[in-house]
Amino acid sequence: MPLLALDHLVLGARTLTEGLDWCDATLGIRPEAGGRHALMGTHNRVFGIGSARFPRSYFEIIAIDPDAPPPPHARWFDLDDATLQRALAQGPRLLHWVARCEAIAATRAALLAGGIDCGEPRQAERITPQGLLRWRIGVRADGHRPLGGAAPALIEWGDMHPTDSMPASGATLQAMGVAGWPAALTTALPAAIESEHRPGAPPISVMLRGARGPVTLETPHLGA
Repeated sequence: MPLLALDHLVLGARTLTEGLDWCDATLGIRPEAGGRHALMGTHNRVFGIGSARFPRSYFEIIAIDPDAPPPPHARWFDLDDATLQRALAQGPRLLHWVARCEAIAATRAALLAGGIDCGEPRQAERITPQGLLRWRIGVRADGHRPLGGAAPALIEWGDMHPTDSMPASGATLQAMGVAGWPAALTTALPAAIESEHRPGAPPISVMLRGARGPVTLETPHLGA
């Protein structure tokens, strides 16, 4: 079974401004790094949350880009889902996690054999001050997050990784759990991520520590 590593967490917002305001109020950070995703009609801001348990990890705030033409396919992370859009109208929400891997096609096939469809790999990119970031990421044709976000999107990076040029943000990821992970795929789950089995557990729960102290975030069940 291919090994996975946490690459980044994804927080969705109705607008990028709302996401940045949430980040400032919750973590004491207002990140400036980020850009636009022409492939998906979205834009983002990012900041590092790496820790000893979760090295080379970062946090992404993402929203639909109002200045971009709608893509001819579903956007990633359920951003086109009407139920999720209603939830984001109430405030930004933790949506998903993205797992780094070295061979995305083989990793996707192994997870698919275990019952998780992370989607066909697609080529994506965005421009940064350091150069062009390129990566391959698994996105389902319907745009849905597998297991409601508990199972990751898969990503395989090109020559650069975002954390290569990220300064310390003052926030770190301390703990993470996912619910509903298939027992047959236990060996694929990163050791630092706890597999939750209690009834009603959120798809993803994380604990971050920032300038404003510890913060717990949970992914809502779609429709909740």
